[in-house]
Amino acid sequence: MDNFSINRKDVLKKVKCVVVKVGTTLLTSPSRGLGAKKMEKIVSEVNSLRQSGVKVVLVTSGAIAAGARQLGWKKKPLTILDKQAAAAVGQSSLMHLYEQLFREKGLLIAQMLLTRDDLSDRKRYLNARNTLIVLLKLGVLPIINENDSVAADEIKFGDNDVLSALVTNLIEADLLVILSDVDGVLRDSTMGKPKVVNIIPEVDAAMESLAGGAGGPDGTGGMQTKFQAAKIATNCGIPVVIANGKKKHILEKILACEEVGTLFLPHRRMESRKRWIVFSGKIKGKITIDGGATAALRHKGKSLLPRGVINQSGNFECGDLVQIIDESSCQEFARGLTNYSSIELDRIKGVKTQDIEPILGYKHYDEVVHRNNMVIL
Repeated sequence: MDNFSINRKDVLKKVKCVVVKVGTTLLTSPSRGLGAKKMEKIVSEVNSLRQSGVKVVLVTSGAIAAGARQLGWKKKPLTILDKQAAAAVGQSSLMHLYEQLFREKGLLIAQMLLTRDDLSDRKRYLNARNTLIVLLKLGVLPIINENDSVAADEIKFGDNDVLSALVTNLIEADLLVILSDVDGVLRDSTMGKPKVVNIIPEVDAAMESLAGGAGGPDGTGGMQTKFQAAKIATNCGIPVVIANGKKKHILEKILACEEVGTLFLPHRRMESRKRWIVFSGKIKGKITIDGGATAALRHKGKSLLPRGVINQSGNFECGDLVQIIDESSCQEFARGLTNYSSIELDRIKGVKTQDIEPILGYKHYDEVVHRNNMVIL
């Protein structure tokens, strides 16, 4: 993989907007909580990128660890309630220190706290996107964290690695950089010492086997969540670099196309609406379709008509996101925005398009899911 025939300049030479995710271990120490010197290094590097003309969005961890230290806890909180309490205490300290350090560099910052619901709801997703775009135009540095003080398990991103990938998709950035305390993705070498994988063309099963367990005592991720983030971003057409944030001038070296860290190559670039459908939208139900409809969707670029629908499950309304299941494999192969509710679909499944209005008394659309609102996975 290290000899993969591609020059980093081909991928990174036109980067104008970058999302930088900073892990907890780069901002805190187990005994003292937030480390001003550690944070100052990150602030200086982000400032250098800004001065070079690159727009930056910073996704930061650290609130829970900072709050735990302020509360006098010696161990990382494990329960949701304790994490929420620690985050509520630590977030203000985290942002206060960021504000102080960036102000010394002449930079104005803006805080944005997000939960998964903020990105799964299409209207809130667009509101968040528009806010970030305006802040960047105004020269303000957005600093984003998960809203841990209110987030429950069912609405959590799971880790700020995943959040950073979704934010990268949200603003259509040119690059996602995930900074941690490791040099990149490592694999064993014949020399005995683990070697950094320079370039990963695709996150397949072989590559995922290189991911270990969770991160350090204060972190929540580890390489597994970084691979998950890389999958999301690269499938949105955006490259990802995982690198060691403890090394000097690491961001400058990445943007200078030096061979530091691990570069994940981007794949096809979907339009914004379809990226939201695949990676951010909240699924409200399932629609199972027959073999003929599956073939029409997969191979002929067709929309889903009611005649091909066998069954539906879940309680969804018009405009909700649904999974499309192939009858023979019982597997999801597409998802999209439905034009009919689950109640309406139960009445018109299996019928011809011209029979929709006689059955319902009205007809919103000919299609159950239009091709423009559908993604084949």
